[in-house]
Amino acid sequence: MSVSSARGNAQGLILRRPWFVGAWLVVAAAVATSCGGSSGTSSGTATTYQIGGTITGLVGAGLVLADAGEPNLTVSAGATSFSFATAVPSGTSFAVTVAAQPTNPAQTCVVSNGTGQVTNAAVTSISVSCVGFAATGNMTTARELHTATLLTSGLVLIAGGQDATMYYLSSAELYAPSTGTFAATGSMTTGHLEHTATLLRNGLVLVAGGVSSPGTYPVSIAELYDPSKGTFTATGSMTTDRQHHTATLLSNGLVLIAGGIGSGGWLASAELYDPSKGTFTATGDMTTARELPTATLLPSGLVLIAGGYSSSGPLASAELYDPSKGTFTATGDMATDRAYPTATLLPNGLVLIVGGYALSSGSLATAELYDPSKGTFTATGSLATGRNQPTATLLKSGKVLIAGGGDTNGPTELTSAELYDPSKGTFEGAGSMATARINHTATLLTNGLVLIAGGARGASAELYSP
Repeated sequence: MSVSSARGNAQGLILRRPWFVGAWLVVAAAVATSCGGSSGTSSGTATTYQIGGTITGLVGAGLVLADAGEPNLTVSAGATSFSFATAVPSGTSFAVTVAAQPTNPAQTCVVSNGTGQVTNAAVTSISVSCVGFAATGNMTTARELHTATLLTSGLVLIAGGQDATMYYLSSAELYAPSTGTFAATGSMTTGHLEHTATLLRNGLVLVAGGVSSPGTYPVSIAELYDPSKGTFTATGSMTTDRQHHTATLLSNGLVLIAGGIGSGGWLASAELYDPSKGTFTATGDMTTARELPTATLLPSGLVLIAGGYSSSGPLASAELYDPSKGTFTATGDMATDRAYPTATLLPNGLVLIVGGYALSSGSLATAELYDPSKGTFTATGSLATGRNQPTATLLKSGKVLIAGGGDTNGPTELTSAELYDPSKGTFEGAGSMATARINHTATLLTNGLVLIAGGARGASAELYSP
């Protein structure tokens, strides 16, 4: 029986009942309503109920939902719930579908728990999930090779980089997820390109190193951003000038700065920033000088440094930093030399290494997993597309979003994105960004969306809905 015929039969049954049965129904409905036993509304001789549910991930406009026998429902941009206008009697069947997908911007929405029957209560269990990339407000300045830091307030600090004219930027701005807009904040004391930015336990952000102007050597300059004041102030300088280094907040609250390249070449040196003193002090050297490696804080408190680039080219070697000893020791090598890879700590404690660049094969599609309990890397599923300098973001679902980067030919920026599923060890398509990007940033917001910003000297930004 179709939904429309089911509704017609239900109405016909009510009309054919004797007058005293209808009167009894009205009295029963009135009693139930007065006692709080129904969330429906009385319509003629029967109590009726709304059909609706929740919406997640919807950013744009154009979503239309349908249910047989009811007018289509056009959903407003950013809505988190919906309810069809026509209330229906108990026993009515429903089958909610997507009649039109959002087009401004484009997303794909899927209905779950969309079929069933009304049973003496409003239907609220239907869920509509919208996934994909959708445009959000543009940055105030086009920039690439900048940093993006999620603040304790939920805002995102975008700092430094270079603009479309290759000018090295001292400016910074804040993204507000609640409004989808960027607004300028205080400027840094100097330009920073290929620097690091680390959120400290006190809520301040440490910006360190990089290059301050074209044609110059890296700097040792460091500064702090205070979100409560919207200003940057100088803090102690690093012991060594460096760019393409790593910065890792340790379990003890100190920040480990490791490697990079300085005025004298590739660096094996490392140092610690102490927020309580505002100073840097040297710690043990890495076993290998390297720039552009990955740095991952492990659950044990150790830091995994992997890959990167040295005088001999991309590296397969990896090492561990032990904060309790202040020393680095070698651990198992990766199967492939990699510069510009990504590293993501998975919920199961393994570290996912993805893509990057190798001299022999260009942009890499391969990926591998580091097991801290064994100190070894093993291969896992490969990307559909080789890519270097993509972004990798751990989603709340435990999957990892890999977005953009350069393809196997190197210079071509990608719009495509992929998801790694740790439970399967495989990658799957995740749609395409509106804009091809390399040297961009990706930040997981508190609402579960991912902010993709800038890259290749662009000002545009977009949101990924998992």
